[in-house]
Amino acid sequence: MKNHSVSLLIASTLVFAASCAPAAKTQAPVAATAQTIKVTEIASGLGFPWGAAILPDGSILVTERDGRLRIIRDGKLVEAPITGVPAVLNDGQGGLFDVALHPDFATNGLVYLSFAKGTKSSNHTAVVRGKFDGKALTNVEPVFDAVPERQTQAHFGGRLLFMPDKTLIVTLGDGYKYRDKAQDLSSDLGKIVRITDTGAPAPGNPFEGQSGKRPEIYSYGHRNVQGIARDPASGTLYAHEHGPKGGDEVNVIQPGKNYGWPVITYGVDYSGAPISMENKRDGMEQPLVYWVPSIAPSSMVFYTGSLFPQWKGDLLVTALAGQQIRRVDLENGAVKAQETLLTEREERYRAIIQAPDGSLIALTDDPEGKVLRLTPN
Repeated sequence: MKNHSVSLLIASTLVFAASCAPAAKTQAPVAATAQTIKVTEIASGLGFPWGAAILPDGSILVTERDGRLRIIRDGKLVEAPITGVPAVLNDGQGGLFDVALHPDFATNGLVYLSFAKGTKSSNHTAVVRGKFDGKALTNVEPVFDAVPERQTQAHFGGRLLFMPDKTLIVTLGDGYKYRDKAQDLSSDLGKIVRITDTGAPAPGNPFEGQSGKRPEIYSYGHRNVQGIARDPASGTLYAHEHGPKGGDEVNVIQPGKNYGWPVITYGVDYSGAPISMENKRDGMEQPLVYWVPSIAPSSMVFYTGSLFPQWKGDLLVTALAGQQIRRVDLENGAVKAQETLLTEREERYRAIIQAPDGSLIALTDDPEGKVLRLTPN
């Protein structure tokens, strides 16, 4: 294991609100702190690591976007990939995405994977599950296939989160060239879906039994959701999504709600042309916070640990273009302040999860990607 530690003073950056409608908030300022972070490199040389999950014995499963599932065992990256992983579409933004453990993993050994499935001209986001025996996935079976097929290799979403009732949240993108489908309830594009652990639409979903509306849909009007987290105390579900040029959002997700894309947005097209002249409309939800310019949020965790007590109850968001971890300081459901972390390292951060001991595991987005453990210095 290549393991070295670096102590970094948190860059507590004051971030001020951009011009916006008063109904939504951008950045609130945060005072500088004396907190330092110890960054320990657990593993390196991974090809664009995308998702991670911690096994009961402390081993870490890590996905690589090009289709490999790896394991870090006893502090060392095992050279041989886990076998049994399905073929993925490794093109553009496509590939192997997230990994999640079934809530009953200790007894059933089930591991869930999300990935891009198909060809360049016909593909979708898919989820499978298989039984993990320590070296291989066996009895791999399909769980979910998003519809319809798309002809692009972008905006797949792909994050997974199990809920307390053992239903599974799957985040989905709009397919990039199909943004109007985010408002179409007969399509999974631009949605967050909720399914059972076997892949059926979860009972009690908001559009259950409604003609022409897909019963797995939980919320809609999203662009490309790559962060999902839940406050275990309140049950509040948070999601973030990439905006276009500006307009990244964090939203409080409620069943059946419309989050507006592309009818309302705080971003513009990459060319600078407007996507919509509106950033607010009745019947469409406003974000908890949005970012202009974009930071490209890529994953999120709701921190519940005790190692960083001042972060307890806050959201920690990894950012690609922003090359940071963004702390969103929450107080009574509102954004009190924000803080940029680890900007000194100048790395793109793809994912973050919380370990049982309250430390954080972060992945860097790079062809020689790293797995980092964050602890107080």
